[in-house]
Amino acid sequence: MVDATIPPPFGVYTPVVAFFNEDESIDLDSISQHIQRLLQSGVTGLVIHGSNGEATHLISDERIQLIAHTRSLIKDSGKNAIIIAGCSANSVREVIQNIKLAANAGADYALILPPSYWAAAMSKPVIKSFYLEVASKSALPIVIYNFPGVASGIDLDSDLVCDLASEASNIVGVKLTCGNLGKLQRISASLPQTRFAAFAGKADFMLPGLVAGSNGVISALANVTPKLHVEVIRLYKAGEVEKARAIQAEMAKADWALLKFGISGVKTACQKWFGYGSGRVRKPLPTIDVAAMTGSIVASLEAVIALEKSL
Repeated sequence: MVDATIPPPFGVYTPVVAFFNEDESIDLDSISQHIQRLLQSGVTGLVIHGSNGEATHLISDERIQLIAHTRSLIKDSGKNAIIIAGCSANSVREVIQNIKLAANAGADYALILPPSYWAAAMSKPVIKSFYLEVASKSALPIVIYNFPGVASGIDLDSDLVCDLASEASNIVGVKLTCGNLGKLQRISASLPQTRFAAFAGKADFMLPGLVAGSNGVISALANVTPKLHVEVIRLYKAGEVEKARAIQAEMAKADWALLKFGISGVKTACQKWFGYGSGRVRKPLPTIDVAAMTGSIVASLEAVIALEKSL
């Protein structure tokens, strides 16, 4: 377990999808193949039970099983990959319980959305109190998860994020799936990276995020092209920005195309181009069949996958 005041290390983090069998039971074989491919690609960490991992569709025992299984795969690989586990819920009590279970199963950090069920009651002071109380009792350091699209439109501003980091030493990062580059810039300018990690939360602004001080990226597209994400960081750190920008342009187009297929599309892409899993999601989400992933809409995906396979 990591020091509670140390943020996640810089790098590429994949929000791992959960593969299911036709009866919607967990497909551990495909999940294992997927995680092994990600680890071999050089990602820094894995986000388990994020939005792409269908956290809201998993029961508690399944969550524990998948975290423990991921930790076992990391150990077997000889890698030192980090596990950030989604532990979100709408009450302080349940979040604290989720964090305790995740810690026991092998997670390093907890990723926490703001409470959002009674959205009208979730004022800024209420949300601040929620995070501070969770932090005071948490078994793991906390990464705030800002994703208005899955949190009833609740969008945490940079002032609140910085206040929380200043008041709780074990609140050590934020994932900004909101896509607000200015917010990322303000946070990274206000808090040292040795103390707090602000992550771009999508591939389409990965390189601009790095320029603005992002601690890397947490990207759904990294399920499909993890090596390419690692390569963008390598090029950026080497000062080869024009080469990185050329890849970023292709990734932005591919990320937009993948978004149109939803979570199922991420899994179907792994089936179509890497030969494992299926697009099966748990109902009521729609499943995208591999036969539907054709035509002009996938041209941008094919471009980044060709780059991925060239590395």
